[in-house]
Amino acid sequence: MPGDYDIEYCSPWAGANYLPVGKSGSPHERWERETWPALKELTEKHPEAGIHFQDTIVYNRVKDQGSPTGQWFSELVQPNPWYKDVVPDFKGIPADQLAPGIDNAQKFTSVCINTAVYLPWLVGQCRKNGVVFKRAVFKHVTEAASAHHSGKKADVVVNCTGLSSRKLGGVCDEKLYPARGQIVVVRNDPGAMFSISGSDDGEDELVYMMTRAAGGGTIIGGSYQKNQWDPLPDPNLAVRIMKRAVALCPQLVKEGQGIEGLDIIRHGVGLRPLREGGTRIEAEKIDGVAVVHNYGHGGFGYQASYGCAAEAVRLVDDVLQRKSKAKL
Repeated sequence: MPGDYDIEYCSPWAGANYLPVGKSGSPHERWERETWPALKELTEKHPEAGIHFQDTIVYNRVKDQGSPTGQWFSELVQPNPWYKDVVPDFKGIPADQLAPGIDNAQKFTSVCINTAVYLPWLVGQCRKNGVVFKRAVFKHVTEAASAHHSGKKADVVVNCTGLSSRKLGGVCDEKLYPARGQIVVVRNDPGAMFSISGSDDGEDELVYMMTRAAGGGTIIGGSYQKNQWDPLPDPNLAVRIMKRAVALCPQLVKEGQGIEGLDIIRHGVGLRPLREGGTRIEAEKIDGVAVVHNYGHGGFGYQASYGCAAEAVRLVDDVLQRKSKAKL
């Protein structure tokens, strides 16, 4: 729930933003395409949701292609990506304007989400629409069917437990694994959102920064450490993150200050819920209980959220229709 800070609850630690990484022609692309209009509408019509538009620049280094970060960003940094017709103001940056070591770059308008505002806002929207929240511990996914507030057995259970689906009875998905992300939150403002495909500090380290809406500070990162579960910030990694951010964006600090000019709010660690074979959105029956799964969103949960939710809803509708026909 919003306000909780469990290491396996990744949502509060996300930036969060919209930087499409789905492969062209894949379901992932469709989910991200379907999500942008929803985020755009929230930004324009619901400032209380904690989302704002932000100028965005993405840099690519060809030498990062084989690294974990380069593979993650491979679609994002394409010179002619599919999302150029989705986000506003897309344009490539001319080669003569690129710093040494940068092979191509693009600019566009994206959004940045202040998760500390957005997540409680979502809870409010759910409550307004009749959702009843309960806290409980389930050892098996089918136990959730007996937790409906009406006292009746639920018609369908939707499993959105992220990394916890590794150990949830009835699911126990061994294809799930974490990609550890470490961030530093600062009060400094870079003036735009910046990302680069990798770094020279290690193949699982990169540079990104974004300023959260509503005074949420600037997130600077980061790392993409697969199968790493450590919940504690690494001080040495934090220093590297800050040095890379200042090198990429000198305007973060006053001239000559270096990382000492960063006004640190806090350090954070989150575990992105990756899954071999990609996100799992499918329906199945477990011990007689209809279950719709929606988990394994890696580092793109927010930017694919509305598309993934729409697909899960379609599956729920299918389950309910089949149950209705079976009663006839």
